[in-house]
Amino acid sequence: MTQRTVIATADAPKAIGPYSQAIALGDLIFCSGQVALDPASGELQGDVRAQTRRALENLSGVLRAAGSSLPGLGCSAARAGGAVPCKGRAAAGEVP
Repeated sequence: MTQRTVIATADAPKAIGPYSQAIALGDLIFCSGQVALDPASGELQGDVRAQTRRALENLSGVLRAAGSSLPGLGCSAARAGGAVPCKGRAAAGEVP
């Protein structure tokens, strides 16, 4: 059986509730959704562009803690009224 590892880092907001920032299972990493909170202050700041950047920086911190990075993503999906297909800048691992 493949070992399951809980991923936690101070480079992203702490998980609030009964879940983890991410779970590594073999070569796969399953990340929880990231909000645009600053991990140091716990505050939401800026406009939607700044908040999007912060959420991706938080995700990047979780991936680094798991030994990966944004360019290492196979696919990501965001929920804002529906799933977002893997294409464009986010799929290329770039922070807007």
